[in-house]
Amino acid sequence: MRESLDKALASSWIVLKLVIPIYILADLLYFYNLLSYVSFLVEPFTSLLGLPPEASLAIISGMFLNLYAAIAFAAPLELSSHQWSVLAVFLGVCHSLIVESAIMKKLGIPHLYSYGLRFFAGLAIAYSTALMPEELFTSVLVEQDFSKAEYASLSELLAGSLWGALVLSIKIVILISLLIFIMDFIKSRKFVQKSANNVSKHFSIFAGVLLGITYGAGILIKESNSLSRHDLFYIATFLSICHAIIEDTLLFVIFGADFTMVVVIRTFWAVVLSYLFMQIYRYKEESQNR
Repeated sequence: MRESLDKALASSWIVLKLVIPIYILADLLYFYNLLSYVSFLVEPFTSLLGLPPEASLAIISGMFLNLYAAIAFAAPLELSSHQWSVLAVFLGVCHSLIVESAIMKKLGIPHLYSYGLRFFAGLAIAYSTALMPEELFTSVLVEQDFSKAEYASLSELLAGSLWGALVLSIKIVILISLLIFIMDFIKSRKFVQKSANNVSKHFSIFAGVLLGITYGAGILIKESNSLSRHDLFYIATFLSICHAIIEDTLLFVIFGADFTMVVVIRTFWAVVLSYLFMQIYRYKEESQNR
């Protein structure tokens, strides 16, 4: 019990050192509307994805801040169910890049691979979604008043941001502690001790898929010690495309995205692309060893 608690606190501290400063930075960027000056960089991609030009600010905010900021910008655009689903697919893959790439770096995944994979894979998967017939996407739209918190001054912003960071920190510590206790309990069972590596691999994927890279990072970092380089590469690639599959998707479903289509599309491409990149990784490794 004591050992599990120590692991949970150590893993939580690693994640919190990354998340809290960037969480506050994200609020500062939003407060001063700094991302509007670079949103033109992604405007060419909005037409490619069948989205209005105004969606560029939602995309750039989601990529560098978080999904809440992205939805705050996208909510007034009156997007169709198909368009919301396209946006959900792209930003589901390519969001919070600064935070999550920093976490992936802790797992030994280079920033260049992490950024490149998520952007180009997100773009390709979203484009394939945009090409699909609109009739396949249905909405269970619920009217929702979604808005980013507004602050009157910098001091008010910092107070609100610190409170939000504190709430997020508590959630992270609780989730990581709970999952580590569960994982250690599972590993202590005799019938799984002979296949501990497989348990670690599958549990890491499970944690990332359900909780996301930010919330599941403590588990991923802890389990990385018992995983091979091949397993880490596969898990990182899979989770880059398919993480927080339930929570993130539901954020977009509130406004009109098709839950089933988004989940199926992201999961399908995560399996296909992670397998493909794994084969390339092995081929490259074998070539270097010849």
